[in-house]
Amino acid sequence: MIHYRFHASPLGELLLAASEQGLCGLYFPQHRHFDGPALWQRDDAHALLQQTALQLDEYFKGERREFTLPLDLRGTAFQQRVWQRLMQLPYGATSSYALHASAIGSASAARAVGAAIGRNPICIVVPCHRVLSSDGSLAGYAGGLERKRYLLAFEAARQIRKAA
Repeated sequence: MIHYRFHASPLGELLLAASEQGLCGLYFPQHRHFDGPALWQRDDAHALLQQTALQLDEYFKGERREFTLPLDLRGTAFQQRVWQRLMQLPYGATSSYALHASAIGSASAARAVGAAIGRNPICIVVPCHRVLSSDGSLAGYAGGLERKRYLLAFEAARQIRKAA
């Protein structure tokens, strides 16, 4: 059974979803590759979803740089490798699809890596927004490029403050 709730954020209302194993979804409105919680159960009091909401609030206040939530990432073995590597990208840092492909041992698979990143079911927590094109330009984001631009600028601004 998947439980879900909605949570307000600076980027719009987020849908948070959890299985018995952990957080399994974090979606924006009009999120690509997500059709909605058809057979899920709404549960605003679910403990993990409440913890997720709290950590997201801390993140958006600039008080949290890493999430400490149990995750239930569901995907192919290749997608799992891509998503696990995403979680190693530090707050405020960026990478490219090509570098990400090399880091998982699939140097010629930048397009496949991009597709796997686009299917990341737990945005923000699994920071797919930190991956850019090789030339540094924004490319693809299931929540929309404006949200990706916001998240990158948000983290960059807090990196500068911390260094000062």
